Amino acid sequence: MGLLDILNQLSGGEVSHQQFDQVAQAAPSNVLAEGLAHAFRSDQTPEIGQMVAQLFQNSNGQQQAGVLNQILAALGPAVAAGLAGGALGGVMSPGSSQITPAQASQLSPQQVQEIVEHAHQANPGIADQIAGFYAQHSGLIKNPRWRGAGHRHGQDEGSRQFILSIFFPLFIDQSRSL
Repeated sequence: MGLLDILNQLSGGEVSHQQFDQVAQAAPSNVLAEGLAHAFRSDQTPEIGQMVAQLFQNSNGQQQAGVLNQILAALGPAVAAGLAGGALGGVMSPGSSQITPAQASQLSPQQVQEIVEHAHQANPGIADQIAGFYAQHSGLIKNPRWRGAGHRHGQDEGSRQFILSIFFPLFIDQSRSL
């Protein structure tokens, strides 16, 4: 079964974990990043902060520090350190422009959610940078616990909408190449 066949199945009904994994593995990272950014902005999925907090919770220390460093790079350390009541600045070393895995592990998912929401308000383009980071770590996206966070509606419809919001750009690319 080809990628377009799987995408057509996804758009038409049931979504299995196996189908999701097949598409996630077959998708180029730039297309996966575009799809994640779309999901982060969609009104069919939870707020970006909630989704990134779930990804953060399922990440290892390097990945946690990596996504926070994306925010630091986009906003600058001074602005980012003050987000969410200074939570990020509270764990950073004075004068530092990067966060370490040990420092990242001191933040709760709730604090990360607040940091991301404030960062997104300050710079909506942060969704693209965070999506690009997580597209490079697609194993986190395939985690069923995270996919479950993508629900705003009923379980089945929420899963389908969430997955479609991620893979819609890939579907369009594949359809155009026919």
